[in-house]
Amino acid sequence: MDMAQFTGESMATQDWSRSELGPQAEWPPALRLTLDIMLNTPLPMLLMWGRQQILLFNQAYANSAGSANASPPGGSIPVVPPAAWSWNPQAIEQAWAGHSLLFPRQPLKLWRDGRMLEASFDLHYTPVRDSDGAVAGILCTLAPASAPALASAANDGQLRILVVEDNQDAQYLVCEMLHAFGHEVSAAANGEAALELLAGASFDVLFSDVSLPGMSGVDLARQALQRQPQLRIVFASGYSEALTSHLDFPAVSMQKPYDIEQLQQVLNNLR
Repeated sequence: MDMAQFTGESMATQDWSRSELGPQAEWPPALRLTLDIMLNTPLPMLLMWGRQQILLFNQAYANSAGSANASPPGGSIPVVPPAAWSWNPQAIEQAWAGHSLLFPRQPLKLWRDGRMLEASFDLHYTPVRDSDGAVAGILCTLAPASAPALASAANDGQLRILVVEDNQDAQYLVCEMLHAFGHEVSAAANGEAALELLAGASFDVLFSDVSLPGMSGVDLARQALQRQPQLRIVFASGYSEALTSHLDFPAVSMQKPYDIEQLQQVLNNLR
């Protein structure tokens, strides 16, 4: 949409009788202001007002994320709630509790023209408070999905890393360190689960324990490279390097225990 040509929508021209909000003269100021913002913003927005689930949205939402028969300003919750509202009930409850939330590049399943489609948005959930400070509604903005921060790791140093570690404490610690370095991290406890993640997403680095239950880390790396040849492999092991000294693919080995500086240096050398 060309924002320079966007003229907004008028509250006066909307059919509010379908919205179950009651007479406009009785609307609280927070509701009136939020609707004015929503109708005059070129981004898709929907507003859940009150726990009675009055759902309102603008034309941009109807065009991009609503169903084929969605018509602003909306009304009550349909039999099938919109994807932006149903994909994460815990997030909605956090917003009702007063937390502003952002979920970047969130894929949503949308029903269009008799078939299911998937589109990604940056989802912003903003609590709307009444004059007493209580949360009276939640405004959801569906911004165009930002470019993946890791589309080019060379540009910002961020890496997509898949950690495979069966020891939950060790997995937690290494993931926290990698998050602290600014990397995007996914984790699995075994090779089979790791292969499922590799089937659904692209990674820059496979960081795996050598000794895993079932499939070994070496066998996992070999299969992972068949699926994603660009992967850099980093092994961590509490044993000697004999297990990784005669590989038929390039890999870096780290001896457990390792410290945060060693881990950071290994990742820096991969770039």
